[in-house]
Amino acid sequence: MRFTSGQRLDGDVLEREFTLGEIPGTLWTPASAPAPLILMAHNNGLPKRAPRLVARARQSAAYGYAVATIDAAGCGDRPRTAADGQARAELRRALGAGEPVDDIFESLVGPLVENAVPEWRATLDALLALPEIGGPVGYSGWTALGIRLAVVEPRIQAAGFFAGGYVPRARREEARMVTIPLLLLLQWDDEGNPRERALDLFDAFGSKEKTLHANVGGHTGTPWFEVEDGNRFFDRHLK
Repeated sequence: MRFTSGQRLDGDVLEREFTLGEIPGTLWTPASAPAPLILMAHNNGLPKRAPRLVARARQSAAYGYAVATIDAAGCGDRPRTAADGQARAELRRALGAGEPVDDIFESLVGPLVENAVPEWRATLDALLALPEIGGPVGYSGWTALGIRLAVVEPRIQAAGFFAGGYVPRARREEARMVTIPLLLLLQWDDEGNPRERALDLFDAFGSKEKTLHANVGGHTGTPWFEVEDGNRFFDRHLK
């Protein structure tokens, strides 16, 4: 892991850009160290510098957590395969025409998750070797990726999922294998994500402790207080 830039933010939070091989990432660390770690991923591979993700990360770092995000393979500004580009173009066409899009999402999101998991695990290895990070580890964000990571990565001890992105069928089948404490955020009026599917997913999770927060509003309308409630959720399980 090589740090390429850094700046101090309010509250003495240190924000640094890093590279790990071909993986670009950002790490936020609080003044208190060593700190528990939250891996933070945006839905469906949007850029790590997406404003909403950065705002969440900075808030959690100010709350006392180390927070890390990456652009995994095919995500953010990293090169995409020809098949990925074709699937995205077909998705835009189908959405514009009002056609069913589940099969397109399967061909797009499924490979994104499969390719992202090894890079997130390699990043976790490198992060836990830093003296300013002491664990334990939580996960926040992209549900499809989080399900797979929660199943294969025993170091993740709690997770907050956003129900606003497509979850491939294979990951829905794996939901019963997720047994860590879980917080699921649902926007009740999300235009592209049927609430019934999110409720079925919540029911399928195998966690003995799982909480559903549902708020009225569309896809990007998650209230800011949910970030603060998420930090309190992680306090119960990581601190």
